[in-house]
Amino acid sequence: MDFKEICALMERFEASSIQHFELEQKDFRLALDKALPAVPAVIPAPVPGAVIPAAPAPAAPAPAAPAPEAEGSFIKAPLVGTFYAASSPDAAPFAPVGTAVKKGQTVCILEAMKMMSEVPAPADGIIAEVLVSDGELVGFDQPLFRLK
Repeated sequence: MDFKEICALMERFEASSIQHFELEQKDFRLALDKALPAVPAVIPAPVPGAVIPAAPAPAAPAPAAPAPEAEGSFIKAPLVGTFYAASSPDAAPFAPVGTAVKKGQTVCILEAMKMMSEVPAPADGIIAEVLVSDGELVGFDQPLFRLK
């Protein structure tokens, strides 16, 4: 995970209602906690013979202005992860614009820590807009689709 991805994850965490988040991979551990006054830290694992340059401290993100609410309801991300519109790169998307979906029907997949989670439609409707790109990191409760 590079510095840009970490910053994006931190911004999404700050904008979400989640109070605590931990991510651990081979070469680092990231712990974010809104209840603690300390700045979240990225602790790289020691790599023999490698020198890791210190990254500059990211500036505090400016509060985002609330986006105007569009008509219709939304299908929101139930977790932080990477958005995939289809089950594989060469497969057709689960729910392209104009698709009629039924409550419980899979509309996309979110990958988090090598686990794939299907996202079901919360209600019947027609996909009016796909709000994220394939392969994009999404935050908890972030709108993914707009339904008519």
